[in-house]
Amino acid sequence: MLKDRDNGIFYMLLSALISALNGALTKILAEDLSALEIVFFRNLIGVFLILYALHHTPPKLSGGKWYMLIARGVFGFSAMILFFYTITTIPLGEAITLNKTSPFFVTILAYLLLKEQLHVTTMIALIVGFIGVILIVKPFGLHLSYEHILGVLGGFFAAAAYTTIKKIKDIYDSRVIVLSFVGIGSALPALLFLSANFFTPPAAIGFLFPEFIVPMELKVWLLIGLMAIISTLSQWLLTKAYSARNLSVVGVIGYTNIPLAIGFGWMLGDPFPDFLSFLGISLIVFGSIMVSTKK
Repeated sequence: MLKDRDNGIFYMLLSALISALNGALTKILAEDLSALEIVFFRNLIGVFLILYALHHTPPKLSGGKWYMLIARGVFGFSAMILFFYTITTIPLGEAITLNKTSPFFVTILAYLLLKEQLHVTTMIALIVGFIGVILIVKPFGLHLSYEHILGVLGGFFAAAAYTTIKKIKDIYDSRVIVLSFVGIGSALPALLFLSANFFTPPAAIGFLFPEFIVPMELKVWLLIGLMAIISTLSQWLLTKAYSARNLSVVGVIGYTNIPLAIGFGWMLGDPFPDFLSFLGISLIVFGSIMVSTKK
């Protein structure tokens, strides 16, 4: 039988592979839908999938700390909308790499909130990863964009969401945890769509208040359905992965989707990463390896 940590690595590896495909589907859907619409439809279908699973096999864990479930959902939605928005505005490989700064934030939050040990090598890895982010964002080369900043912020919210999983994984069935994510991830977009009818938002947050347009093409609905299925599966795998014993080791395995994302993005028309971006991606991956080998 695999050790708990090995199980977590296996689940994260599968989730990483699926998320790369999910990013490519998001890029394709962005031609017809806003980022918020993609989030809404993806999560709404996920709600029905999880409810069916819970009806088929009811959860056995007692539950409690409902506020942590809400926090997981809010953090998860924040991470997803920022991630999807960056996918629609910058190259897929860069968007996913910036989002995958989350394991570094997880390491920090696990140290601050869960009292996990932070080794010197891990601290060096965090610095290396931060340098990698700087090289991708290029703040000194006049290439710094608002979207890149949102990408890193999305990584932080993802880390916050994953850390809450660690706090409630022993009292909630993993499907219930995922349900909190897709449920809130459906309700909040609906509220934002309604709010858009009553005021004009500042340009900086305009992507949070788009006009809601029902898709009319069958192709779009088929892609939405496929995304919802694989995304819900990915979230379940993520929940299982972050229920493992050590967040830092499991988290860095998620970097395996970066080369796939670069390949998918290139096939969809993204430019191949320039030297600084590629160096930044390499440093982030190298930093993750430093963390995993130390653990």
